[in-house]
Amino acid sequence: MDTRIEHYIRQTPTMEWQSLQEAGIETAGIYVKALRYDENGRPPSILLKFEPGAQYPYHNHPSGEEIFVVEGSCIIEGAKLQSGDYLYTPPGFKHGVRSEEGCILLLIIPAEVEILA
Repeated sequence: MDTRIEHYIRQTPTMEWQSLQEAGIETAGIYVKALRYDENGRPPSILLKFEPGAQYPYHNHPSGEEIFVVEGSCIIEGAKLQSGDYLYTPPGFKHGVRSEEGCILLLIIPAEVEILA
């Protein structure tokens, strides 16, 4: 195990936004920065950027999810979350996400989401 702290720091301003790619799902206008990867190569900690009008389809979080709104705002199940807001969704919580003005979200997602719509 590498014990140098520098190995674990992600300097997000220098990272490039990547288009979110998920097979069979419309993700136009959504971009991702992976902050860390688990032992299976899956990123459970990410930044998501929504362009104005972008939306992510209705889905389930089998292991829950944590969301922190870094900037802008989004709407989840009719609730508007704004810059500085935090949301914990428990395991089995189903929702979609959309942003009218655009936003950047920090997400902690312990397990892969299940698309429902």
